[in-house]
Amino acid sequence: MSTPRIVVLTGVTRGLGRAMLKELVAAGRTVAGCGRNAGHIETLRREYPAPHLFASVDVSDDVQVSNWAVHILNTVGVPDLLINNAALVNKNAPLWEIQASEFDGLASVNINGVANVIRHFVPAMVKINHGVIVNFSSGWGRSASAGVAPYCATKWAIEGLTKALAQELPQGMAAVPLNPGIIDTDMLRVSFGNEAGAYESPERWAVRAVRKILALGPRDSGKSLSID
Repeated sequence: MSTPRIVVLTGVTRGLGRAMLKELVAAGRTVAGCGRNAGHIETLRREYPAPHLFASVDVSDDVQVSNWAVHILNTVGVPDLLINNAALVNKNAPLWEIQASEFDGLASVNINGVANVIRHFVPAMVKINHGVIVNFSSGWGRSASAGVAPYCATKWAIEGLTKALAQELPQGMAAVPLNPGIIDTDMLRVSFGNEAGAYESPERWAVRAVRKILALGPRDSGKSLSID
């Protein structure tokens, strides 16, 4: 498989997404990214002008994702690499104390959002039989901890969804569930509090993570991989 040139990246405005954006651009890739915060999107547009494109999109909204995908496919082209990074984490609590609205919101982004992005980008990739889909999983997608049952449930779902997708793709493409590891992000601080500061920053993590992601190919399809 040729080196990825066009990258679609969700959750681009903060945390791992923002850190990956910097490294992807430095590596010469064209990035089409989305996030929910319109103000942050405007900042990215100024910092990374064309050919990069950024849009305010709620990935849990299928119509918004559809419109975004049409624009990207017609303007930038078919992605060589699709990274589903956008996700939410619940506030630490026993499962029975999690309100239905919080659980539903988490699942709508972490599961439905991934499916929506796949639904509207992957057919174009399949048509030319080219591309890698990376769905961000978690250590909590392969194990479990008290207090984060909703998040665990969504990331276990991503593991299964991605492995099934890998079997559906034509030979020559790939779908990979990727555990990014433990990184000091706002999301981690929801779960770990100030203890999150003991872990690596997104910026340092992204240097090796992007290098590994760009090297993924058909041989990796369906494998549960991690950024070491």
